[in-house]
Amino acid sequence: MTEMSPPSRKSAPWARYIVLALVLAVAIAGYVALKDVLTFETLRDNRETLLSFRDDNIVLIVIGFFLAYVAVVAFSLPGASLATLTGGFLFGTVFGSVLNVAAATMGATAIFLAARWGLGDRLGARLENSEGVVKHIKDGIDENQWSMLFILRLVPAVPFFLANLIPAFLEVPLHRYVISTFIGIIPGTVVYTSVGAGLGGVFDAGETPNLGIIFEPHVIGPILGLAALSALPIVIKALRKEKE
Repeated sequence: MTEMSPPSRKSAPWARYIVLALVLAVAIAGYVALKDVLTFETLRDNRETLLSFRDDNIVLIVIGFFLAYVAVVAFSLPGASLATLTGGFLFGTVFGSVLNVAAATMGATAIFLAARWGLGDRLGARLENSEGVVKHIKDGIDENQWSMLFILRLVPAVPFFLANLIPAFLEVPLHRYVISTFIGIIPGTVVYTSVGAGLGGVFDAGETPNLGIIFEPHVIGPILGLAALSALPIVIKALRKEKE
């Protein structure tokens, strides 16, 4: 008598769609509920309360801030930039940057895994079996994954949520995604965190923070330089192919 094979543990397709629908529902509800709450004005009006609570409950506020930041990124909620500023305002440039980078990486990893589990494997297989321009684009990204991942993170013009989702649909290994996210977001995060660390003076002057600072020449120049350095392997490969 032959043994019966164990039932497959693969999740049913409908289960994936339910999870994706829940994530989307939370994202939409969060956007509607928080878009007018997570603002610079809210931070300004509650700064004394936040600072007092931080001084009395440092461990609790660190944990709470970290989890809130993870949720903002994981569900693509409004307020990611404000969260980064808040990290600098509450914890200073150095510790605030550490918290911001770690939380953003964890949140980005969560949405990457959710997208891949829900649709990424199927879409990736379709792209792999496609033909023409789409196939060439995917092959180009596959051949230069590290470079492309760092470029996605370093170029400020690429929306953060797109940089989180695109790799999930291109069969990028998890470890590459996590490493490139963690390292790639450091420059921009440090810039915004340092702006947040100086919010006390901004509040006192009755002004608003300059979030466009990242596009100023002395800031964007070095970041684009890193992006160009990340693109160097792609250029070298292209030149080698031309010589062959």
